[in-house]
Amino acid sequence: MKTTILLPDSLYMEARKLAEKDNTTLKSLIEEGLHKVIAEHKRKKRFKLKKATFLGKGLQPQFADNNRDNIRNAIYKGRGN
Repeated sequence: MKTTILLPDSLYMEARKLAEKDNTTLKSLIEEGLHKVIAEHKRKKRFKLKKATFLGKGLQPQFADNNRDNIRNAIYKGRGN
């Protein structure tokens, strides 16, 4: 695939010098750099939420047989909702 990228002049010149020194092409340097960045992103550990449970015994007895709406109403009772 062909594409156009804009680089700062200083980066372009430095990359060209490196490519010449290593007897390779600018295209090869760019490909190598992109492969490294992509591999690094794949290695990053994904965020995992810690288990944060409480040492309770579930719902309080008065709410054990209630549905979600009844529990929510009890939570917000007296708050002017």
